[in-house]
Amino acid sequence: MSTSNIAVIGDRDSVLGFKALGTAVFPICNDRPQEALDIIEKLCHERYAVVFITEPIAQKIETELSRYRYRTLPSIVLIPNNQGSIGLGRERVRDTVKRAVGIDIFREEAK
Repeated sequence: MSTSNIAVIGDRDSVLGFKALGTAVFPICNDRPQEALDIIEKLCHERYAVVFITEPIAQKIETELSRYRYRTLPSIVLIPNNQGSIGLGRERVRDTVKRAVGIDIFREEAK
């Protein structure tokens, strides 16, 4: 188990840089989302605190990831891949904050 209890799952080009930070890195192909779910389940059993997963992979397993949403550990955080953000991570934070405080603080002002 990583000493930091932080893991990163995503395509090789997007996650290898995190290895220098001491995180556990799990490079997988974008077309193998089931592999990400298997890794997340393993990390749950190993009591990882935070699991970062790239948005394109998370998008493919969004339904399955929802079962981890209310668990204490691990906290699953969506991050952009090396191609940039598709907005999925921001939308998830927006939904969580809206549920917690009752208003959409990220709402864009009408112009």
